[in-house]
Amino acid sequence: MSNIKVLYFWKKRKGQPSLSEQLSLDPISLKKETISGNLQSTMEIFNSFYSIPINSDVKVRNLLIGGLNKKASIIYISTITDSQVIENQVIKNLLLNSDDSKEVQDILSTKTIKNVEIIGDILKEINKGNVVILVDGHSMAYIIDASKFQGRSIEKAENEVSLKGPKEAFNEQAVANISLIRKKIKNESLIVEITPVSVRANNELYILYMKDLVNDELLQSVKERVNSLDVASIQNLSLLEQFIEDREKSIFPTILNTEKPDRAVAYLEDGFIILLMDNSPTSLVLPATFWSFFHLSEENYLRILFANFIRSLRILALFITLFASATYISITNYHVEMIPTDLLLAISATREIVPFPSVIEILLMEIAFELIREAGLRVPSPIGPTIGIVGALILGQAAVQANIVSPLVVIIVALGGLSSFVIGDINMNFTIRLLRFLFIISGALFGFYGMAAVFTVILFYMLSIKTFGVPYLSPMTPKYVSSKDTVFRKLLQNQIFRPGYLKPKDMDKKAGE
Repeated sequence: MSNIKVLYFWKKRKGQPSLSEQLSLDPISLKKETISGNLQSTMEIFNSFYSIPINSDVKVRNLLIGGLNKKASIIYISTITDSQVIENQVIKNLLLNSDDSKEVQDILSTKTIKNVEIIGDILKEINKGNVVILVDGHSMAYIIDASKFQGRSIEKAENEVSLKGPKEAFNEQAVANISLIRKKIKNESLIVEITPVSVRANNELYILYMKDLVNDELLQSVKERVNSLDVASIQNLSLLEQFIEDREKSIFPTILNTEKPDRAVAYLEDGFIILLMDNSPTSLVLPATFWSFFHLSEENYLRILFANFIRSLRILALFITLFASATYISITNYHVEMIPTDLLLAISATREIVPFPSVIEILLMEIAFELIREAGLRVPSPIGPTIGIVGALILGQAAVQANIVSPLVVIIVALGGLSSFVIGDINMNFTIRLLRFLFIISGALFGFYGMAAVFTVILFYMLSIKTFGVPYLSPMTPKYVSSKDTVFRKLLQNQIFRPGYLKPKDMDKKAGE
């Protein structure tokens, strides 16, 4: 049925049947109106919105309420609604009722029932998978919670592998993710707020925080940035992250993704804010400093010596990834006096038959390594690792035998590539991989002086970054009171302060909180 016909019914019900008024009211304005007690005209409106009966998964059940002798219509979307709830708790109770003194909400045996009058709000409830009951003579709709979206069960984390500690990970259902968090925080201070983030798709964002810890200014800043979005559709957190981050074109990530509930809970208890959405198997942590991307959730479950040993390896891997290839180019091109004579002769002997300068060698192998990495990720998982290993071995061996690169270059590039895998966060991993090429170019142009200049510029740039008002290198610089969990971890007994740069309501981690 056309919108004009629906508007005719609507305006006739309102007592304003003029043609000009019928045409002036569009569907957007109609959503702001309230429903009437006339069941037939109200159903005409919903039939038009959902294109019934063309729209096959939107179901309408008409019945007569027993005892009350009133006509009623039930509207729901079958693909996202629990049919057992509809049959056993709604339809059965309405048909078998014999008490004419009961109200509709007293007849139903569901857990929650709410009354809604605005047409737009009723449409949102139907789209969420809930059941709407319209009764003739009632100027309100009865909403029954019966949503049942299909999704994965709780599984292990794929990107944040943990050898010690909880294994469960978030999935694509926000309700299940909130449940995982509440399982770990049994406290009334945990607040879950819901706000829409897209105009057309009506996707909802869940904002989680501890009421007695979070900084009100930080929370208000996050809400204002989310509410200022004017976007037709934001389907998941990966898209939302790009809309709300401070610097959209920054090479450094400023919002942390985590798929582990225990890690999200740890940030919540420190005064951070967590964002969740349906269709996203991760959560966003706000704000995030550089050290957040450097740490792993597993480190808190290890003894301090073991945890700091792993961090030491990660620091070493970080510098190898950034500087190994650039250092080789700088030394061979500009600073040969730094190499012992025997080693210099060995390097010269391997490069004697290679027709390319060292920078071309390095770039060829670096690009080849990145291609192999991407190919291993994109092909089906059973053969992906095989392609990566075999491709690297064959390509490296063939390149050396063809005298395109020297054996030392293969070793250096392979070592730098392997070291990059130690950086667990995918966003920071991309940052380090791109910076590696920047250092290679600077080393090829100006040697160690170019590398030092680029490193200094990057440090200055990092000092200029703020994420929701928080300096990126906090609490190292500027210095704040905190547990000093930056490069190395402290004893858990000595971590008695929450991050000072968040300005939480309670700085001390006291027993009995």
